[in-house]
Amino acid sequence: MSASTLSARATHAALTRHRGANDPKTLDARRDLAVANIEHYVKRTVEAAPPLTGEQRDRLALLLRGGGGPHA
Repeated sequence: MSASTLSARATHAALTRHRGANDPKTLDARRDLAVANIEHYVKRTVEAAPPLTGEQRDRLALLLRGGGGPHA
């Protein structure tokens, strides 16, 4: 697990413990933890995959931007 993921996890845990799950700072920390986890997963997956075509990269980028693309 990356240092940024561990840091995000610790921050989220501390804020949840001291401020509660619905506090705005806790919600921000939860989002930051999710991003750290996604980033770690995507990085490992891309490193393990064969090279992608430009069209494939564009489809994946569209998913990350929140669009479903033509296959959604």
